[in-house]
Amino acid sequence: MKGFLRQSLFILTFLGMASMVSAQLKIGYILSERIRTEYEEFKEAESQLQLEYRKVQFEFDLMVQKMDSLKNDYDVKRLMALDKGESIRRELEQMEVAIQNFQAEKIGPQGELMRKQAQMEYEILGKVKKAVDKVAIDGGFDYIIDASVGLLYYKPKFDMTDDVLHELRNLSSDK
Repeated sequence: MKGFLRQSLFILTFLGMASMVSAQLKIGYILSERIRTEYEEFKEAESQLQLEYRKVQFEFDLMVQKMDSLKNDYDVKRLMALDKGESIRRELEQMEVAIQNFQAEKIGPQGELMRKQAQMEYEILGKVKKAVDKVAIDGGFDYIIDASVGLLYYKPKFDMTDDVLHELRNLSSDK
């Protein structure tokens, strides 16, 4: 809530200053959420991450199944008083540690999937920034604001989202 209030005050202050010199400033905006949903590289990255997540989930499920099987074996041996199931209990403890480590390495905050997602987003957002810069310079804009972040009113004629998407597609085809 504090961040929203700070952001709103910033935008209102910025727009207030901009209105004082509106004859001199040219301001446009983009809808980053629309770029995220319409730009193919974002869609491909999301699909790739979903595929990776499914692989990790499958591996995790196999580990949990094995652990459940070990628990059942342990319970049976304890009930039958066969060697108290000590070796299975140790294996079960090792399996629990392995599952915890797997979760931390793959899907934890510093895990492999999070790092991969951050890297993909960094690369794509670099392209988006490049496209926004080109649209701003070519269109003579002083500012281009992300309206998805909290702009309450804007005129459609200042929406540069289509131009940025077009530029992104041009950047992708130039490879």
